[in-house]
Amino acid sequence: MDDSFKLLEEKIRKAAERMRQLAAENQSLKTDLSKAQGGLHEGTRKVEAAEKRREASERAREAAEKQLRDAGKGPDPEDVEQLESFSREVKQLRREREEIRIRLGKMVDALEGLE
Repeated sequence: MDDSFKLLEEKIRKAAERMRQLAAENQSLKTDLSKAQGGLHEGTRKVEAAEKRREASERAREAAEKQLRDAGKGPDPEDVEQLESFSREVKQLRREREEIRIRLGKMVDALEGLE
């Protein structure tokens, strides 16, 4: 009978130790989740900022094109250079936006995997 109690005590000790390990692991996962959600928030903010810059560049390009059409003359070399600069910036912003979307997708997949 004494051996039965010792065996039971040992099982209880092992179960308690496993519970402590699981609690620590759970806490670690919660911390990782919090960090990932913060990264997701930051990524979303960057995407929104890039989108605003892209829209501003697009508006500036459209305004320059309208000004050229309204002027009825050939484009001013300075305007052409500025338009090309805006075009390059828009292309760069689109690449950045796509990279951010891909990274956000991966983060969301990782977060869903934690659930």
